[in-house]
Amino acid sequence: MNATSLLSRIEAREARVAIIGLGYVGLPLAVEFGKQYEVVGFDINSRRLDELRAGHDRTLETTSEELRKATRLSYTHRIEDLRKTDVFIVTVPTPIDRHKRPDLTPLVKASETVGQALKPGAVVVYESTVYPGCTEEDCVPILEKFSGLKFNKDFFCGYSPERINPGDKVHTVSKIRKITSGSTPEIGKAVDALYRSIIAAGTHLASCIKVAEAAKVIENSQRDINIAFVNELSLIFERMGIDTQEVLEAAGTKWNFLPFRPGLVGGHCIGVDPYYLTHKAESLGYHPEIILAGRRLNDTMGAHVANRVVKLMIQRGQRIQGARVLVLGITFKENCPDIRNSHVIDVIQELKDFGCQVAVYDPWADPDDVRHEYGLELMSGLDAGGGFDAVVLAVAHEKFRALDLARLRKANAVLFDIKAFLAREQVDGRL
Repeated sequence: MNATSLLSRIEAREARVAIIGLGYVGLPLAVEFGKQYEVVGFDINSRRLDELRAGHDRTLETTSEELRKATRLSYTHRIEDLRKTDVFIVTVPTPIDRHKRPDLTPLVKASETVGQALKPGAVVVYESTVYPGCTEEDCVPILEKFSGLKFNKDFFCGYSPERINPGDKVHTVSKIRKITSGSTPEIGKAVDALYRSIIAAGTHLASCIKVAEAAKVIENSQRDINIAFVNELSLIFERMGIDTQEVLEAAGTKWNFLPFRPGLVGGHCIGVDPYYLTHKAESLGYHPEIILAGRRLNDTMGAHVANRVVKLMIQRGQRIQGARVLVLGITFKENCPDIRNSHVIDVIQELKDFGCQVAVYDPWADPDDVRHEYGLELMSGLDAGGGFDAVVLAVAHEKFRALDLARLRKANAVLFDIKAFLAREQVDGRL
């Protein structure tokens, strides 16, 4: 099958699509494609597949109703079920290791799986965030090895970076403009047509895969640097006795002031993607200054918050050793169950290092996931809670607005608001 026949199959909605990885990125994509194309959703997590077959998405990115609408979507963990696929779309995570280096293990394993199922004429599209060149330099050789096929002769590749915003019910997958690309100009057009068929917001066809890879990795690097700037402002203004949020609100009255706010920078994107770009830059002999400086500063904010909380407690005459501190929220962002790379754990660990007894409550997070990822036991509820020496509002879940914070605290307890979620007069400190 060549690019022309693939394009014809796409236009006729006859192309067979496989989504490799059914997490926050892959499942919403599989659902949209499954409304129009024959789609196989592949995942190695059998529990995940059973839940999806039963109409339940634990990430809450899709609803039971949406899953039912995807009438042409099926699920599997078997490689043999992928062998008739025309277009593979790889949506596995690309994390970093403890040394802040890219960990391509999920991408390598996914490429091995696809390689074993690859047929002549098929296209493999990667959505995972990577450094420029990764698709063609790292993934293609694996596809060739496991398939026995030749790149750009027997099979082709594309890259279309994911733009999922976990927990966002407004900017869903079909409503965010999509970058597309292909390993040849003709394949690029076919990949673009495939995505254009489900993306209402439209597409942007990049000239080559490397451009598309680079565009993705700088999106979150840019946000990381901007947040680092306002985080640094909060460190400066704290020393001046100025409220950072008031400064930003005042500055925001100018039409072109960017509305970034200080805070913890976690999740699987902003706190991770810059390291992919810096890794590639350093391999080429260039040491990035601004990007790494922003990363270093953002990675210190959890410890900074804990230190501010402890200072406020000391000023209240509290004994830190054995003090009871309640942390509200463990997910990496508000109104979302995603706990990956949450830097709330930095606050918790620093408070524990001071000798505090830390309790964590988050109605959005899955207790089993938190236990596995961070070794923490979540509070099941706050009905029996109370008598805390400090409360740290770490995540701005809407559910927290209904909490009676006064009931949870001792008379001289400290209330620290990382997210500027509450009114200034309600809290003792905020970033």
